[in-house]
Amino acid sequence: MLSKLTVAEAKVFLRDPGAPAVVLGVPLALLLVFGLMPGSREPSPELGGQTTLATLIAPMAVALLLGILAVYMLPGAMASHREKGVLKRLAASPMPPSRLLAAQLLVNLAVAAVAIVLVVGVGTIALGMALPKNPGGFLAVAVLGAVSLFSVGTLLAAFVPSSRAANGIGAAVFFPMLALGGMWVPKEQLPPVLQHVADVLPLGATLGSLRETAAGHAPQWLPLVALAVVAIVCSTLAARFFRWE
Repeated sequence: MLSKLTVAEAKVFLRDPGAPAVVLGVPLALLLVFGLMPGSREPSPELGGQTTLATLIAPMAVALLLGILAVYMLPGAMASHREKGVLKRLAASPMPPSRLLAAQLLVNLAVAAVAIVLVVGVGTIALGMALPKNPGGFLAVAVLGAVSLFSVGTLLAAFVPSSRAANGIGAAVFFPMLALGGMWVPKEQLPPVLQHVADVLPLGATLGSLRETAAGHAPQWLPLVALAVVAIVCSTLAARFFRWE
């Protein structure tokens, strides 16, 4: 059942040409625009001899695409199913809500994996970007960050009644996460209190940990614990309070 649901959800995602365009286009545009700015590909003493492109811009592009998928795409897709009566028909089956949410998670994780490979590939080939200095840590953080952010998305998807509501609620969650997570202003330039907030918010914790591993360091333990806690709590609540209609 899970495999059939996953294939069906993947087909639905690919039928909408706007979804892949947004998921791939926005991070790539960010990478190319800022990566072509003067100085972004030059080693910086402040970054330990590494470039802004590799240690800030590329992690930001990866975190951004995960946030878009999790907070906008996933709740919107579920709300569309709810509006069209798809969920109402599925409610008559013995399938638990967790199975449907898992299918959505698998599809979005696959899309995220393709998008991350594309971002890193374009940065490396087109811009001469160095690969992450801690590739294993970078991959592990990307997976944990994706699961954590998608758990937030599944929690939103469990409640939003319509596509319009999904867009509004998604914006209300996403933009504060951008502002407080170090996406608009680097975390180091935020007030000390907000720096601590950025360390525990899913988007900020993901971005900060990606930056650490891209620079060759081990990620700090607090953001990783925060990501794991958010993933467990939000996914549990989503499965518990999911509404078919």
